Amino acid sequence: MDEEALRACWDEQETPSLERCDWFSSNTFHHRQFADLERLLEAKKGKGVSVSVCLPSLNVEPTIGEIVRTIRMELVERVPLVDELVVVDGDSSDRTAEIAAAEGARVFRQGEILPHIGSPQGKGDALWRSLYCTSGDVVIWVDSDIKNFHPRFVYGILGPLLTVEGIRYVKGFYQRPLGGESRLFRAGGGRVTELVARPLLSLFFPELGSLIQPLAGEYGGWREILERVPFFTRYGVEIGLNVDIYTRYGMGVMGQVDLEEREHFNQPLSALGRMAFEIFQALLKRLEELGKLKLLSETSPEFIQVDYKDGQYLLEKVDLHVEERPPMIEVEEYRRARGLALGEEDAGKPSH
Repeated sequence: MDEEALRACWDEQETPSLERCDWFSSNTFHHRQFADLERLLEAKKGKGVSVSVCLPSLNVEPTIGEIVRTIRMELVERVPLVDELVVVDGDSSDRTAEIAAAEGARVFRQGEILPHIGSPQGKGDALWRSLYCTSGDVVIWVDSDIKNFHPRFVYGILGPLLTVEGIRYVKGFYQRPLGGESRLFRAGGGRVTELVARPLLSLFFPELGSLIQPLAGEYGGWREILERVPFFTRYGVEIGLNVDIYTRYGMGVMGQVDLEEREHFNQPLSALGRMAFEIFQALLKRLEELGKLKLLSETSPEFIQVDYKDGQYLLEKVDLHVEERPPMIEVEEYRRARGLALGEEDAGKPSH
């Protein structure tokens, strides 16, 4: 649905209802629709495809073991929906990598994957490198700090990719409880989404405003699309993928799935500020390239935060430069590993 049609849908009533919009109605699902894992397995076998699940990790010793163990037992051994379980670790200083390997994941150090293409640069870079060290036709990413992990975080994302014609990229969404000093507030998480991502998407890409959790860490897609889009490093990766897949392939290839509730270790406000700064960088770059915005001077990659200690205000400056990794299909080593001839023309159109 184009932007004019979407706006018309929203303008039909004084209080807009997303349910009235075609994309939201047809491309929004609930994980319960895909809870029959045997049926999902039959769909996978019918397509003759393989599935990789990747967990980007950094110092998540309290949660990584349970997540890897659950995926291995429920989705690799009991019902073999997942063919490959990989952890890309950003050089954790705790036992994250050791625990993940002991529970059955293949563990890769982020800096050891394609080491000549830049130094490790956070989450987005880890996801990009994971395309090289995984082999599945479908790749699903799941954050590794989830405290209430359940197999739905995987099969919910996988369901539409295997069973709904035309969908090639799926985002999860959920309620995100926010921990207080003495109790858990049932809502209030997703602060960067509501204060940064959603306003920006509403301004420049209104259709993407229908994504309930555009920055969700649980998502995935068909490799044939993921390998053909660039990846921003750090926390610019999610908004970058949303925009790039939308502008290249259209809203119709995207879906979203209700995963109900996700509990994780909430970040302090200072960390959220750094995330927002990285998201701004990625989106500003893409807006200028798409001709939606013109910057009259270069932006600074140095983020300035204010801290208050011992009765004094302190300025802290940190370099948070967001880089852009090329589409993986353009990387020579990747093409060799996938058996693609160097220089081979590739239209990049979904084939399944």
